[in-house]
Amino acid sequence: MRIVIISPETADPREVPAMEGFFAAGLERYHVRKPSWEAAELGAWLRALPVTWRPRIFLHQHHALVGELGLGGRHEKGDSKRAAGPSRSCHDLPSLRRYMRAFEQVIFGPVFPSISKESYAPSADFPWKELSETLRAKRAGGACRVLAIGGITGDRLARCKELGFDGAAVHGAVWRDADPVRAYLAIIEAVEKLEDNRNAA
Repeated sequence: MRIVIISPETADPREVPAMEGFFAAGLERYHVRKPSWEAAELGAWLRALPVTWRPRIFLHQHHALVGELGLGGRHEKGDSKRAAGPSRSCHDLPSLRRYMRAFEQVIFGPVFPSISKESYAPSADFPWKELSETLRAKRAGGACRVLAIGGITGDRLARCKELGFDGAAVHGAVWRDADPVRAYLAIIEAVEKLEDNRNAA
């Protein structure tokens, strides 16, 4: 399962040291989401990071910086009109079916009640069986990776895998912990246990 991490929305003194730990542990994609930052502020922050990190960084806004700095890619929000690309979010099944044919990665949710956003949770009548069928049909014939988001913790990854997700995007479980790197490593350990169980089956 692929795990990506989504950044804190505001300045956090733990972030850059944590990024160093994440990347050292093998994190492939770090999503930078800073909705209140202007392009100049975000650009200055990114330029201060090690250049070797840039290919693993995906931006949720100020996408011109992606090409300018040689970043990993742009992430389109749910209201974006862009029809194809490396990564985007969506929150309903018709959108998921449409975008997973055109994007390399789709982040879908919320799958569980959010850890960091109050009242952000799946609806009581969400069609889980239909979602699972959609993800399993994709797995049979599509290259897109679909990641779960919303309330992701290590002990919920088994349910994500059961539904058919290829991985998960993590935010609250990492940044609400006093040690974000420790929290990330615990999630990776949970992934490895799932993979070991699958191989042993």
